[in-house]
Amino acid sequence: MKWEDLKRSTNVEDLRSQGSGGRMNFGGGRGVNLLIPIVRFLMGTNIGRIVLVIGVVAYFMGYNPLSLLDTQSQTRTNTAVSKSDDDRSVQFVAAVLGQTEEVWTKIFEQKGLTYPKPKLVLFRGSIQSGCGYADAQVGPFYCPTDQKVYLDLSFFDELSQRHNAPGDFAQAYVIAHEIGHHIQNQLGTLDKAHSVQERSNKTKGNAVQVKVELQADCYAGVWAYHTQKERAVLEEGDIEEALNAASQIGDDTLQKQAQGYVVPDAFTHGTSAQRMEWFKRGFDKGTLEACNTGV
Repeated sequence: MKWEDLKRSTNVEDLRSQGSGGRMNFGGGRGVNLLIPIVRFLMGTNIGRIVLVIGVVAYFMGYNPLSLLDTQSQTRTNTAVSKSDDDRSVQFVAAVLGQTEEVWTKIFEQKGLTYPKPKLVLFRGSIQSGCGYADAQVGPFYCPTDQKVYLDLSFFDELSQRHNAPGDFAQAYVIAHEIGHHIQNQLGTLDKAHSVQERSNKTKGNAVQVKVELQADCYAGVWAYHTQKERAVLEEGDIEEALNAASQIGDDTLQKQAQGYVVPDAFTHGTSAQRMEWFKRGFDKGTLEACNTGV
């Protein structure tokens, strides 16, 4: 994907420096071992008690004062990732987000609508979102409450290494899919789906969620269609990268890898074949109407 000359979005919020969502880990180990003697020491003087109060206030405001002491962990984190590679990844995300803004603004305008640009939040480890606490294990997600996409960049490594889906356009597909959920939120699709799910049993609720996810895949394809039409950014093999990523994260593929068998009633995103089909449909047609999954 030829993304280097694309306009960068200004709607990227980089919160990776906050670490684990800005909260201290009281689960045991180094955090607790450091905390007890520090508190005892600070309680021994007036200045110490003031510092302790400031630390408590900072904690409840979302900052982790103890992280300043964990210099060894911080050093390992900083040296684990090449700064140049890290910066390039951030630039890539901003470029893809910027292109989604350009495409969807035009599509919404054609329908007499205004496209509200979502924020994309970069985090490391865990984050407190408008939809609650989440860690990197949940993967990229969209929160309709605060209209933000959340992404831990380590997911791209997982996509390449664990799911065997390398390539920059595979990563772009993931971002475009989450933006697809933002489109659904603006058009009222998510509210409609959630309303049906609240009145349904788990099996039917999962089936509704599959339709939601497949439509987001289709919207990612619509974005790819217009991006190529307007900017000609696709290179040989890019669409195959996106289709491969869609295939590798299909419910049936993931279930086979995890447990050796498939449980269709537990599907929440669709099969590999379905995910590829709907992305391809969006890319071939380039319209919202082509993405009617019945949700």
